[in-house]
Amino acid sequence: MEQYYFQKMKENLFALIEKDILRNADCYIFGVCNATQKLCTLLMEKEIIPIAVLDNNSAKQGTHCQGIPVISPKDLINSGRKCEKIVFIVSRACEAMTAQLRDLGFQGRIEKLVEYNSFSEYSLSEETRKRKRERLERGLHYRQAVIDKYPGMFRLICPFNALGDVCFAMSYFPYFYRNRGINGGYVALAVGNSCADAAAMYGAAHIERLSQTEMDELVQAEIYLKSRDAYIAHHDRPYTSTVHKALKIKKFTLEEMYRYGVYGLDDSCKPIEPSCLTVYERIEDIPAARGVILSPYAKSSANIRESYWKELVQNYSAKGFTVYTNTVGEEKALDGTVPLSVPLSAMRSVVERAGTFIGLRSGLCDVVGSADCRKIALYPDNYYSDTRWKTEEIFHMDGWENVVV
Repeated sequence: MEQYYFQKMKENLFALIEKDILRNADCYIFGVCNATQKLCTLLMEKEIIPIAVLDNNSAKQGTHCQGIPVISPKDLINSGRKCEKIVFIVSRACEAMTAQLRDLGFQGRIEKLVEYNSFSEYSLSEETRKRKRERLERGLHYRQAVIDKYPGMFRLICPFNALGDVCFAMSYFPYFYRNRGINGGYVALAVGNSCADAAAMYGAAHIERLSQTEMDELVQAEIYLKSRDAYIAHHDRPYTSTVHKALKIKKFTLEEMYRYGVYGLDDSCKPIEPSCLTVYERIEDIPAARGVILSPYAKSSANIRESYWKELVQNYSAKGFTVYTNTVGEEKALDGTVPLSVPLSAMRSVVERAGTFIGLRSGLCDVVGSADCRKIALYPDNYYSDTRWKTEEIFHMDGWENVVV
């Protein structure tokens, strides 16, 4: 779960706790996902134990999420104590989930803790319309600023703060660029520094960094104007591509979502490798073929138990390897490892020098996707979103050792 949304979820939850709204109430969460796991942790840290996690996927029902039983939404009415019930929703499908609960006869409180889709609001009040007009005006301002700075250039928009998505967007964009007959160059728009750095790895000469709020508002303006000189390269943003919905019927990987669904390409189009890589300035400090780079953090994936990482560290250390933890910002290194903070463009040089990379499946795996070393991707044993496909099936990486924990 992206840090921006995590902080919003945390703020909204703590505001409810401070108002004493959760006292003597039975709490539920709708939808098994990475955000739900983080919410379970926040609640339990406050000594609030959810009764159950609701999920429509029959394959998930009967399992556990952070130790909390997963049940069908139909079982909500008769579960827990005879007291007030509160259902928390931290999924993008909030409106559909709310409607389903009401259709089932649930009369309790429903709390939406995260606002992912700021594109729409279910109100026609004058206050809402005023805010939406102001929002559109800001989006038009951001859009025009980019056009003025890069006259005549095509705008490639990567609307979500996720490294893997940017890597896929950039690795297939040259085919789209050629097929569209685009002239005059392009500018890549990305959220935050890391995603902008990922775009630079693929040779983007012009890059604009936006906050998530600025990006959402600019995207709204591009959609409003039906821009032909811009493209929103993502598989599940509003009004751009609905390819992710096909996962209800057929299994395909995230890479295929981009190749087929986002860009409309065929199998002859192979992903372009990043061309603007650098070498880590302290590369000689990494023991050649005797290092292990661990990457235990991911925004969109569920965590793997600490004991698994601890065992990895102990096993490799006992064999004489130097074990590193890749860290960004406030992330902590695993006990017994050396913290390592490396620019994205230099990460491949580090893992190839070390010889082994083991990471929780994340965008960083895509960054070092074709590195010449031993590469192991770790996956939690769960299902992707509300589909019947396991996470490993959707995010599987060819040429890697794919391990389900």
